[in-house]
Amino acid sequence: MGGYKSPWMDDELAIFRSSVRRFVREEFVPNEKRWREQHHIDREAWQKAGDVGILLTDVPEEYGGGSGTFAHECVVMEELSFAGVTSFGHMVQSIVAHYLVAYGTDEQKQQWLPAMAQGRTVAALAMTEPNAGSDLQAIRTRAIREGEQYVISGSKTFITNGYHADLVCLATKTNATQKGAQGISLIMVETKNLEGYRVGGMLDKIGQRGQDTCELFFDDVRVPAANLLGTEEGKGFAQMMEQLPYERTMVGVGGVAAMERALEITTQYVKERKMFGKTLFDLQNTRFKLAECQTEAYISRVFIDHCIEQVIVGTLDTATAAMAKWWLTDKQFQIADECLQLHGGYGYSLEYPIAHIWADSRVQRIYGGANEVMKELVARSL
Repeated sequence: MGGYKSPWMDDELAIFRSSVRRFVREEFVPNEKRWREQHHIDREAWQKAGDVGILLTDVPEEYGGGSGTFAHECVVMEELSFAGVTSFGHMVQSIVAHYLVAYGTDEQKQQWLPAMAQGRTVAALAMTEPNAGSDLQAIRTRAIREGEQYVISGSKTFITNGYHADLVCLATKTNATQKGAQGISLIMVETKNLEGYRVGGMLDKIGQRGQDTCELFFDDVRVPAANLLGTEEGKGFAQMMEQLPYERTMVGVGGVAAMERALEITTQYVKERKMFGKTLFDLQNTRFKLAECQTEAYISRVFIDHCIEQVIVGTLDTATAAMAKWWLTDKQFQIADECLQLHGGYGYSLEYPIAHIWADSRVQRIYGGANEVMKELVARSL
């Protein structure tokens, strides 16, 4: 974008970006169409990603991670977006890792993080329920303590990485007598050969069709009581609130990269496409529309870079993260829509990448907390 350079980028990150870009374009891009058709990525893609070191890049080396910063995670997220790869659930893997880093015991960290970094363990974050989307206080899944085990009953929906998930970070009620946010805990559930655990069919979505988004069912599932995340029950809601700014910033990072990609391919298209004896770019309306979108994308880039710097030093607050999440994803979809319009009928064809960008962008305004909820969080800070 002109001569602008993100202030958090440096030479080491530039080298890392080159290696991530090469890997994504060689290993993921050729398979993205097939992954969209089958509604999930190939399992071996996770291990390939682990082998080249693009998983858990900001987790300490002592737990198998890359010992980088949030900037390394942003590079991976951006390169996936630049390449149009939405099938790979990298973001959720990173988010679950951060729950473990922040609240897990040393034993829990050693048990799960190295395998996640290697791609041998795929993680999912199970919060959303059929009747509890952005309203996490309304969850109904229950975990009843029986001796040294929890007995879990309930269901979750819209769970990214659900098809491949070996490890589920589950939001559940451990005290049914407490209302709202009280009594919610996070429990780590290992799914292999787990009696009573079932994965429903993959959801047939408008966009991000290659991402394995599933329903999960827990029918008197028994897990060790030691799998509770944190030192005591009832801390789950507070833990989620503490970690959501990380997730929401990550959503914004992908959104800005998608805007920039949409503008790049659309600018190229309108300079080649002829109409009325001229290129589309020769028409003032086209130039003005692109000028507006470019300006908004530039503002978005500066804002997300500010948020990234704050995450790196640990100062990003909930309200600013909510601002970033709602404004950037709204802007992402608006720019994708303008760019699709400039493609004319071809923009509505899945043969053109702008159609995928448009469809994939829509959910950004919903997951990670619906944008209307984000505005409520901002309003509470006033």
